[in-house]
Amino acid sequence: MNIAQALALRGEVDSYERQENIWLLEHFLGLSALELKYRADQELSAAQEQMYVQALARIAAGEPLAYITGSQPFWTLDLKVTHDTLVPRPDTEVLVETVLALSLQRDAVIVDLGTGTGAIALALASERPDWQVTATDIYLPTLAVAQENASKHALNQVQFARGAWFEALGSAAEPRFDLIVSNPPYIDANDAHMSALAAEPERALVAADQGLADILQIISQGKHWLKANGWIALEHGYDQALAVQAIFAEHGFSDIRTVKDYAGNDRVTLAQWLAG
Repeated sequence: MNIAQALALRGEVDSYERQENIWLLEHFLGLSALELKYRADQELSAAQEQMYVQALARIAAGEPLAYITGSQPFWTLDLKVTHDTLVPRPDTEVLVETVLALSLQRDAVIVDLGTGTGAIALALASERPDWQVTATDIYLPTLAVAQENASKHALNQVQFARGAWFEALGSAAEPRFDLIVSNPPYIDANDAHMSALAAEPERALVAADQGLADILQIISQGKHWLKANGWIALEHGYDQALAVQAIFAEHGFSDIRTVKDYAGNDRVTLAQWLAG
């Protein structure tokens, strides 16, 4: 099988499936997309052909491409991804953009709760090197991936802590953060979309109370960790904006607003804590 034949195994020309084929061959052959084009007649070795065909079968079975290649682009970073982490999505970049647009001080103190690959924390640290960034996760193998990504991109100013939400930060709440940011689990266990996410860790996807339990915990406890005029910014489901806005309002937050993702769906809600 040569490169041209391998590319043609799945999908029409210019389809997303064909683009995935290109990414796989780039990964297995160590060639760029341009090199694949000009080496179309190059034969794959038996081992390369086997790996490629097996990878296509894994994708057909619902496994994300990032688990096969071991990495995923996010913001300006290339992040290591494993089965212990969610695959970072482009929509989460909306959360990063929203936070960067806030008027925070030059040396703001922030925490990313449930960091996963470290995507949000590391993207923010790469853009705001003077920010004091802490990233937490409850699962040690996941936190290890985030730490490896920080080292890979020389973002050594980011601190890491293990624990469930604010438990990672210590036993006593204190108003020390200018910003709390999180992409927490927000999918209801009975949501129809779960079938398409079966390959990814359920603990990072599903929350009780119609997907709102972790969001409620972050908001209700988070206000005790915020400095005056601090912010909480959360990613959530496309149909959860009103519920998240209501939780913020019930807990005394101000300037509550929702931002849409690239597809026009409600995706990020943030609010300000005016008390100290």
